[in-house]
Amino acid sequence: MAIRLRHHGDDFAETHEINVTPFIDVILVLLIIFMIAAPLATVDLPVDLPSSTVERQPRPDKPIFLTVKADLSLAVGDAAVSRDALAAALDAVSHGNKNERIFLRADRAVSYGDIMQLMNALRAAGYLKVALVGLEQREAK
Repeated sequence: MAIRLRHHGDDFAETHEINVTPFIDVILVLLIIFMIAAPLATVDLPVDLPSSTVERQPRPDKPIFLTVKADLSLAVGDAAVSRDALAAALDAVSHGNKNERIFLRADRAVSYGDIMQLMNALRAAGYLKVALVGLEQREAK
């Protein structure tokens, strides 16, 4: 048996409220995912870069880093590469696009002659756009 307490209208009142609780839950989950994934997206090769006072330039979405360590070993991104396989590794990373800019990072202990040999190897492979990467030096005022 049912009892009806109100008798003045059979239709239900419409509510025009948005339930934001599921939206907030989704946003919090996405925030946690991005907080965990962001540190993993950085490249961490131990290289002692020299500093520079040049104004910082914007980075592309997916830069191609070529790293020269103090022992003259090479790495494209995070993968170690021999000098003989350098052109093939760059072709694989750049998908054969020779106009792609290569960001060259070299340890402070690497000599100028070794850097020039590497840049000549890049030129021979067809990569003419090379950017040198250094640490940003802040001037003391």
